[in-house]
Amino acid sequence: MALAQVSRRDFLRQLGRWGSVVPASALVPGLGETLRLQRSPASSTIKKPGTSPEPAASFYFTDVAAQAGVGNATNVFGGVAHKRYLLEEIGCGIALFDYDNDGWLDLFLVNGTRFEGISPEHQPSNSLFRNNRDGSFTDVTEKAGLLRSGWGQGCCVGDYDNDGYDDLLVTYWGGIVLYHNNGDGTFTDVTQRAGLLQRGLTPRWNTGCCFVDYDRDGHLDLFVANYVNFDPKGVPQPGESQYCRYYGLSVGCGPQGLSGGTNILYHNRGDGTFEDVSERSGVAVPRGPTVPTVVGDQWIPAGSYGLGVCSADFDNDGWPDIYVACDSVPSRYYHNSQDGTFTEIGADAGCALNENGMPQGGMGVGVGDYDCDGWLDIVKTNYSDQTANLYHNNGDGTFYDAVFQSGLGTNTKYLGWGVGLFDFDNDGWADIFMSNGHVFPEVDTGRLHVTFKERKIVYKNLGAGRFVDVTASAGLAVTQPHSSRGTAFGDFDNDGDVDVAVINMNEPPSLLRNDCRSKNNWLKVKCIGTKSNRSAISARVRVVTGRHSQMNEVMSGSSYLSQNDLRLHFGLGPARHADLVEVRWPLGLVESFKSIDVNQLIVLQEGHGIIRTEKFGKR
Repeated sequence: MALAQVSRRDFLRQLGRWGSVVPASALVPGLGETLRLQRSPASSTIKKPGTSPEPAASFYFTDVAAQAGVGNATNVFGGVAHKRYLLEEIGCGIALFDYDNDGWLDLFLVNGTRFEGISPEHQPSNSLFRNNRDGSFTDVTEKAGLLRSGWGQGCCVGDYDNDGYDDLLVTYWGGIVLYHNNGDGTFTDVTQRAGLLQRGLTPRWNTGCCFVDYDRDGHLDLFVANYVNFDPKGVPQPGESQYCRYYGLSVGCGPQGLSGGTNILYHNRGDGTFEDVSERSGVAVPRGPTVPTVVGDQWIPAGSYGLGVCSADFDNDGWPDIYVACDSVPSRYYHNSQDGTFTEIGADAGCALNENGMPQGGMGVGVGDYDCDGWLDIVKTNYSDQTANLYHNNGDGTFYDAVFQSGLGTNTKYLGWGVGLFDFDNDGWADIFMSNGHVFPEVDTGRLHVTFKERKIVYKNLGAGRFVDVTASAGLAVTQPHSSRGTAFGDFDNDGDVDVAVINMNEPPSLLRNDCRSKNNWLKVKCIGTKSNRSAISARVRVVTGRHSQMNEVMSGSSYLSQNDLRLHFGLGPARHADLVEVRWPLGLVESFKSIDVNQLIVLQEGHGIIRTEKFGKR
């Protein structure tokens, strides 16, 4: 086929299939925007947000971490002023979930460690805080049986044994840990019993995860992304190669130059155990070489460099698909073939690369129907000097990166991590929240256009596919700089709006209470499966008010290595009732309910309708 006959979409598809072969010279900072080490100082000339008047947000975030009793849960993750290894840079996740079934979101924080300077008896641990239902939390980590140290990464939630209590998976560099929820406020480590103990000469670098019933047998399976095959003994020291320098600074090496990890899919046998079906299902099928290769002037990456993970039904066929944000290589979109296997179609579908056909430093991923057209879209955060991606779902099996048309393309200097599509002002349109922070503390020692600690970004959805940056009016809790990572979304104080919990590297967490000033109404929906998995992961709920229709799915994982509230939240604007609430359960049953009152939680049980309602609001 002649070059002139190749369409732009076909070109991008082929580029993705080739594994995005790029010139090795392009990896030198300042020579263009392609991969993680291509950082052009010219991007700093783009007009900075906040230099012209912004519309005021009708929501305002207040950091209540200290007064809520979680301010002492300081994150520990690698060196503070200097980081020698990639492992010290990417941070960890956070979860908002109701572990004791009292109707209030509790808070779980993953933690890390350091290579030196911490004695064995003072190793930091993950933390679980129980919600006291009055705006405060109590540390119950030890009582719950969740004390554990190590290089913690991500977390996700799902009731894998269908006993009515959500279980917890935590990923690590060096393994994964499955905690069974005993239903009495405690957890038991069942990793070995469940068949999830990882063995091998090189520790696996497990990152994002999600529970998902990919074969629709009523039992939650488990997907775990992997980042890099990493052994600190075999990694060059800062400054030793082109992959260990950033604008002249000596920094930790990678991920370029290191072998990428292989994603894992565990099938739930239904008896409390899992089996590794990664090869059989197709999620471990490599694209390109198995080790990084340089041929002439071409650098050919290997592996997936997987970080943020989500699972949702992107093509509306009733079967859950899987999306993985990948760092410096094409992101992965595993389409469910409905026979126990997946086909990776990210490049073909248009959600693996940016609009110029280049891979980016993918970190976090959020999912939602931002334009209310009935198809789930994807927002992905990326490395510094790159735009985010807003992959609009075209409804025909393909996506289009609408980052510039939507108004998200102006913020390029920030390095994004946690991200979510949630309606913060209850107007019926999903807004976007992004947490940011650089990976190299060393940037503060040079005169660069970036800093280690960065502000967060909030975009208000204006409808018609457009967003506007309202960060400046969204509160000091948003504009105060941190090097943030994992971010979870949910209504921790049950007042009818969506709050945010954030991990800040080597600092206490942020608990951002949404003090929504609008008078808009809302509806929350909690789904309980019977024939489907008990957590109702992949249940899809549609809410109609007048001519406005919204939908979302119950999801495990997503954002950056984090877990959001499993209850679905819908802003209704001025509507005084929901004309229709429709749920499509994971195994296919569809149920509908008409004329539902606003400003309440409704609990739906598969096959049994609305089994409970609860009114709550501003306190």
